[in-house]
Amino acid sequence: MKKILLETSFSKIYMIIMVIITLLILGGYFSYAMFTVTKEKENAISIVTGNLTYKLLVDDKETNTLTVPSNSRKDFIVTLSNPNNRVGRFNFYYEGSLPEGVDIGYIEKEGVNTPPSSTGINLEKVDTTGSSNTYIVRVSNTTESEISIELGVSVGLDYNDLDLPSDGHLLRKITSTGTVKEVIEDDIMNRLNYDDSEQTFVTGSNPNNYIWYSGKLWRAVSIDTSDNFVKLVTQWNISTISYDNNSTNFEDSYMESWLNDTTVDGFLGNLRSPEKFIKLDSKWNASMVSDGKLPSEEEGGTIVEDAVGLLNLYEYTMSGSSESYLNNGLYWWLLTPYNNAINNFFVLNTGQVNSLSVTNNYGVRPSINLKSEIKVESGEGTVDNPYRLEGDNDSNLSGTLLNTRYSGEYINFGTGENNLYRIVSHETKGLTKIVSAKTLKENGTIKTVTFGDSVFYSSTNTIGSFLNGEYLTDGEYLTSELVNMIEDNTTWYLGTVGSGVSYRLAKYKDVSMSEYATNTNAKVGLLRFGELMAGQFDRSENNVNYWTLTPYSTSHVRYVGSNGAASFNYPDRANNVYPALNLKSNVIITGGDGTKNNPFTLDLAP
Repeated sequence: MKKILLETSFSKIYMIIMVIITLLILGGYFSYAMFTVTKEKENAISIVTGNLTYKLLVDDKETNTLTVPSNSRKDFIVTLSNPNNRVGRFNFYYEGSLPEGVDIGYIEKEGVNTPPSSTGINLEKVDTTGSSNTYIVRVSNTTESEISIELGVSVGLDYNDLDLPSDGHLLRKITSTGTVKEVIEDDIMNRLNYDDSEQTFVTGSNPNNYIWYSGKLWRAVSIDTSDNFVKLVTQWNISTISYDNNSTNFEDSYMESWLNDTTVDGFLGNLRSPEKFIKLDSKWNASMVSDGKLPSEEEGGTIVEDAVGLLNLYEYTMSGSSESYLNNGLYWWLLTPYNNAINNFFVLNTGQVNSLSVTNNYGVRPSINLKSEIKVESGEGTVDNPYRLEGDNDSNLSGTLLNTRYSGEYINFGTGENNLYRIVSHETKGLTKIVSAKTLKENGTIKTVTFGDSVFYSSTNTIGSFLNGEYLTDGEYLTSELVNMIEDNTTWYLGTVGSGVSYRLAKYKDVSMSEYATNTNAKVGLLRFGELMAGQFDRSENNVNYWTLTPYSTSHVRYVGSNGAASFNYPDRANNVYPALNLKSNVIITGGDGTKNNPFTLDLAP
């Protein structure tokens, strides 16, 4: 254990002490025990007794040691108190160099006092109470062993000066604001991979690269070294569709269409101000694999220009593949063709890569490129406190109409364990379609319901009767006030989507979208196949199979599997339930910011 030294210049203290002693002798007030000092090393002393003392607490314990397990990060609450009746100048420091892969610093949070600076912090006794400063000290450790770091406290009697020991280092401020590129590069937990001269990749199993934008949780994947655009991918599968019918080409595929559809039915059309936040003419390398690496544009690779794309096999590999944060435990499509037939690469729920026909229905994780000037306004990059972007970090939304908000945002709607929903879209003008964020539970048990005696949903078939009856009335799922917010009559589209056909057939009679498919009216329904939010989000809470209202054939109905792939089953079988409904046009927000940890609260405007 290293001693905690209260550091300053010995010569300065000596001079100050001599002046004080002289004055006190002249005044008749001299006390020999006022200061006792011991020489520890050159230009450093330890104050053993006297009027200038301090108290150091780490997580409310009197200690100076910060211990962090291997490959993890810990935040410590560190408090420094001055019980003296005079001003002292204080600062934290640590001695020696940090091991490679270890980072230490402080972060500012609401309610935290002035952070350390190179000139020190003054702490003065106020009335009968000693003053103190509280800091959040963060230690990141990417080494293979546990590490311990000892804090020192430097104390200066000279109000205008504060010296550190020669091998001491002040805690630095950990950057949590700046451009997205700067913030991602600043955090050591992101373990950047510089092996590619064109892209810098984030690696590791749980880096601090979570970003909340437009109602969805994203991960920062890479930084383009030429223009500083940051590539993002959604943390979870936003929907599940076939890649295409008979071609592995991304261009003109069902996948490209779904991702870049600017209508209310598509992904791009439901993003917040895409022209402000994302590079609309991004280039996506959809080349076939060659020698383990995708060919570049100059080498004759297949480059598609779009606002939204998918990660390709090379990007997945360079980020760490199955050992990385990109492995979300679900099936999801990659951008890369496997061969000239109709096979495409996808990621399995184990994180391994496989290839199968493009007619299969796997999860979709959209990818975008954030513009280089987009800044982080707050957050820590963790799942519970993701980075929030300037211009997308709204506050004081009380009184705002819900129908002005964005797909994916969370809502406090429902009761008990069934009280979390998400915005799907504004498919019907003025209304807000929402869906349960978790499968329904009844008395703590996951609810399963058979679809019915046919493949067509209605308010009177088995699952429709439950949703428009018991779900609305028995108090297990909704209160009467919440039921009053639901639009009484919604159109639910019942188009059939078979194998290898476009997701658009779930709503339209043909891909030209000139005429709607068969439909029914009901107060409560389900999401259709290929609709926004009809994927597996938040794996920890949604390890279930749940019904959509889309027929697969005359004998089977589509459902979304627990592994993120869509399949089909007989309607007399039981699956889980995610209710979908439209909220009225006069529903307003009364609180919250739309994130999972702080969902919107609602009321009806007069």
